[in-house]
Amino acid sequence: MLKQSLSQKLLQKLSPQQIQFIKLLELNTLNFEQKVEEELIENPALENGKDEADTDNGDEYDYGDEFSDTESFESSQEDSIDISDYLNDDDGGVRLNDQYSGSDDDEKEFIPINASISFRDRLLESVKQSLQTDHEYLLADQLIGTIEDDGYLRRPLRSIVNDLLFSANVRTTEEELEKVLMKIQDLEPPGIGARSLQECLLLQINHRAKYKNTAITKLAASIIENHMEDFSKKHYERLMKKLDVTEDFLKEAIIFISKLNPKPAGSASGGRQTDYIIPDFIVKESYGELEVELNNRNTPVLKVSADYMETLKGYEKSKNPDKGTKDAVQFIKQKLDSAKWFVDSVKQRQNTLLVTMRCIVEIQKKYFLSGDETHLRPMILKDIAEKVHLDVSTISRVASSKYVETDFGIFLLKHFFSEGIVTSSGEEVSNKEVKKILSTAIDAENKQKPLTDGRLQELLKAKGYNIARRTVAKYREQLNIPVARLRKELK
Repeated sequence: MLKQSLSQKLLQKLSPQQIQFIKLLELNTLNFEQKVEEELIENPALENGKDEADTDNGDEYDYGDEFSDTESFESSQEDSIDISDYLNDDDGGVRLNDQYSGSDDDEKEFIPINASISFRDRLLESVKQSLQTDHEYLLADQLIGTIEDDGYLRRPLRSIVNDLLFSANVRTTEEELEKVLMKIQDLEPPGIGARSLQECLLLQINHRAKYKNTAITKLAASIIENHMEDFSKKHYERLMKKLDVTEDFLKEAIIFISKLNPKPAGSASGGRQTDYIIPDFIVKESYGELEVELNNRNTPVLKVSADYMETLKGYEKSKNPDKGTKDAVQFIKQKLDSAKWFVDSVKQRQNTLLVTMRCIVEIQKKYFLSGDETHLRPMILKDIAEKVHLDVSTISRVASSKYVETDFGIFLLKHFFSEGIVTSSGEEVSNKEVKKILSTAIDAENKQKPLTDGRLQELLKAKGYNIARRTVAKYREQLNIPVARLRKELK
């Protein structure tokens, strides 16, 4: 039998404005600019005020608490609508362009657009000449559309047979697909449409052998086709014994293979659209002092629409409004609420980003002045959160996928965060300093006898860094450096 009962719970919930602020904080500059443009299109109560005189610089806002009061923005649901809050609100908006005044003389930077034809379209156009029927063309179109951005066809042919049947009602077999795939694999760039690294390398070797078939190309083909495992694990002595070749001859074949392209579509200009990095922060050194700026040059000035305010003033003069007028005013109020929320969230985003970045620069000042990674101090998200009196999750959102432009290059914000290691002298240093020493030692090692993790541990210990061998292995993997056996080279 069901029983009814009353219970009281204390829950913590985020307001709509807080949720909007969190979402904006996670965005990098490019995505943030796109979000602003979308909001300007969707909400007529929000305007781009770049053409109007605006004396507000947009960075003189004080947010003592992480989230400002949102209760004043709640829409009234009563029949009698109070619009005094809207009429008395003289919010000058927010200027997202802190440094630039937005004058006509300023040149804005725009992201170039890659309008070239994609490599898939070029493949389909090229393979047309070798196709006999419309049926083969449909198969080629499906195969090329399934090829991934790096040039590999990883979906099994059996699955592509089913794809064609269910999506296009085209019946075919794996044998038919194989014949069409072979025609695609004959196209440029060599290796396109391969189903594995082994097939990719073989396609490129065979392509070169058509023009110049030498003993080296034959040996390279034999290595990849019959001894791929030994080659990938660098068991060179075993290869010399199995193939009955000298070390010099094997070395020439390995050099030949190393020049092949493991990602064939990477050489195609339209393989993947170039990613343009737009820094979110700019840190400049001026007379020994560091200046922090937000990169908002292409972002408009946001203001709440004056026309919508005038409409509400007209409603105030109407003593007996009908239901249609009330509905219209309710719609206007909702749009004004949304516009005010967005402007307020943007202001808060600016403030949070600047406060956080300035704190990072303060801690890592020595690095930003010198550019030397060994000057990076140990720093975690909690260190910043405690200094700026924000939650760790907020700092994490600031650091996520954002870049900073310095005098030494453009870096991910996460680059400046690292754990600390205590040296034998009791000094706490960043683990990036240890990684730099590891990287330098491996670059300078004898490639015929690479340094093992145990040997690297001894090297670090001699320099005063007492860390375990498994930690050395972890740092080496984070640097994308293989184990000693895979770094071995022939003389």
